[in-house]
Amino acid sequence: MSKLLVFMIDALCSSDLDYMRTLPNFNSIIERGSYVKHLLPVHPALTYCCHTSIVTSCYVDRHGIHNNENYQRGCRKGDVWFGMKKDVKVPTLLDYAREAGMTTASIAWPVSAGADYTYNWPMIVPYHYNGDHPEEYLQNGNATQNLLDAYFWKYGRYQKGPDSSLDLMTMSVVPDLIRDFGQPDVMLVKMCDLDTVRHIYGVYDPHTQIQLKKHDEEFAVVLESIRRYGDFDDTNFVIIGDHGQTDITDALNMNRLLERDGFLKTDGEGHLIDCKCFAHTGALTCFIELKDPNDKETEAEVRTYLESLKEDPKIRLAYVLDKQEMKERYHLEGPYDFVIESVNPISFNDDLRAKEIWASVEPGSHVLGKATHGSSPEREENTLFIAAGPDVKPGVVYEKRMMVDEAVTMARMIGLEMKDTDGEVMEEMLYGSQD
Repeated sequence: MSKLLVFMIDALCSSDLDYMRTLPNFNSIIERGSYVKHLLPVHPALTYCCHTSIVTSCYVDRHGIHNNENYQRGCRKGDVWFGMKKDVKVPTLLDYAREAGMTTASIAWPVSAGADYTYNWPMIVPYHYNGDHPEEYLQNGNATQNLLDAYFWKYGRYQKGPDSSLDLMTMSVVPDLIRDFGQPDVMLVKMCDLDTVRHIYGVYDPHTQIQLKKHDEEFAVVLESIRRYGDFDDTNFVIIGDHGQTDITDALNMNRLLERDGFLKTDGEGHLIDCKCFAHTGALTCFIELKDPNDKETEAEVRTYLESLKEDPKIRLAYVLDKQEMKERYHLEGPYDFVIESVNPISFNDDLRAKEIWASVEPGSHVLGKATHGSSPEREENTLFIAAGPDVKPGVVYEKRMMVDEAVTMARMIGLEMKDTDGEVMEEMLYGSQD
């Protein structure tokens, strides 16, 4: 029976393909496999939305992970990120594999805490956590006890303190898991640091190639672990990204703008007094929530105002979509009433404590850094899908496919069929599909 190893590189871009060909381990998969040059992410192209679509082959309106942050209605800034697998409304590829009697592993994958997988170390410790007790987020079934018992005592330190590194933890647990427990039938491995580098330095900065080389060396460890302790010849290897990124020049604090123009009122210290509507950041996009979604008069007033921002030369909104329009165009649904995006390379902020409407980029910030993501799929540079293995034909190149095509295609590699999804199998790259 074939196995599947998925190596996810956060913020891997289509433009990285040529450089990846110069790196020995990535190129070993590219040369003997097939790939998609432009894999279009879902909207919004945020990490948690994309990762969930990748493993479910469903759009946001089906799987329910509408942002990184778990926004709730009530005109307040989100403070908790999605983390729990129970919030995903449809089955994942690993759920199908488990039901088929396969062993499953998910390491550092978002929105996977508490999943019924054989081995699971989820991306659940808060992004800005710098404390000394990350185990409080991993315990109580969020991570599987088999991995915590085996590895937290020696690798938990990588998730502690101000210099914590999820990638160090991942690349410590993964080879040990394969050696100690045997190669799982289906294994997801996520790497984060390329995304961080792009946020800090920009999409095309030379630092990105330095980081890609590190990821190539990490991938080499995974490959060698499977050669030594697994079933290399029967493994389908997949290298993917979750979204591209876009270099930005400015950041617009939408709530400050709404306050200036009379739609929102604060006490000047970051506390909301009242509002007609409230903005939530999606980085390159912004979501507008009406205080009363049933107030049609205010809805029309807010829409007219947002439409007028298309003519503002600095803001230049590309579109204003209401709930029905965003669902029809992008399969997008969430606790908000409008989604907007600028033609200009600007990011949106929603911090009520900010003093200014406009801010310059801040290297290292996921909202105000030199580059970010979260846009509609047409806007930003998209990502890649690369595959090689016993069930993958060599030399097939797709110019463009959708993110929701990934899980159903990977399922087919290991003999599974995912039902009732939004995706289509990439038949041409698989043996047995159109032979």
